[in-house]
Amino acid sequence: MALGEQLPALIGVVVGALGSYVAASLTERSRWQRARAERWDEQRFHTYMTYANTLKAQIRIAQRIGAARGFENVVDPLEPDDGLILLAEAESKRASEWEAVLLVGDAKTIAAARAWHEAVWNLELYARGVREDVAGWARAEGRISQARDEFYACARRDLGITGPPPPSGGWPRVWQQPDPG
Repeated sequence: MALGEQLPALIGVVVGALGSYVAASLTERSRWQRARAERWDEQRFHTYMTYANTLKAQIRIAQRIGAARGFENVVDPLEPDDGLILLAEAESKRASEWEAVLLVGDAKTIAAARAWHEAVWNLELYARGVREDVAGWARAEGRISQARDEFYACARRDLGITGPPPPSGGWPRVWQQPDPG
């Protein structure tokens, strides 16, 4: 058999091998990109969840100290002398977790997380005795609730979670309202 007769078959083999290689490479690259995206989604979810839980613990301590100072909406007061130490520790933990949010979060979620922790700092001013007006305390709790809602809406969008965000926690809660009757 002459080379001219074998050339079409040889070209067919080369084109088939090349096509197979390209298809396998594209498939493997797509699989790798999907796995990488899943790992980052998991990391972002864990980071957002940890940050939210850390900030909620900080809020809870500030509210309990506030209850000891006579502010509303919390029933288990924590004496300021004990609570301020816990509050400082909670703030240190929050600041540490914040760095992870900065690394993996998108710009809108980071901005919402910042607004939430700044709202918490405002509540802490009442817990620390720097501010004392009851109406300001209620507004501070309301801002925290709004900032939290915005953080969760942004985090859900960043994570690709569809559907409406969870209903607002809005402060004060309905069960805390005075009985009209």
